Amino acid sequence: MERYSKLRKIIGVFHLYKITLLGRRKYDNFYKDLKVDQVFVLGLIFDLELVTKNQLNDEDAYSAQVPAYIIEKLIK
Repeated sequence: MERYSKLRKIIGVFHLYKITLLGRRKYDNFYKDLKVDQVFVLGLIFDLELVTKNQLNDEDAYSAQVPAYIIEKLIK
C-alpha cells in the first residue's frame, strides 16, 4: 500500500512539471524528446525526493534520462 501512495505522490509532482506519464510517454527522454535542461531535471528529482522521502544516488540523479527510470529508483 505504501508503494501505491508513493506512486500517487510521484505522479502529482510530474503533473506539476507538466510531464505526462500516460502510455509510452513515460519513456520519453528528458533531453531529446521533452527538450528540458539538466537543471530542470535535477529540480524535478529534488521535488520527487522531498515528496517520497527517498534519495537517489548522485550518479543516478545525473544519469536519469527518462521518467520511468526515476520512478523505478524512488519506488524501490
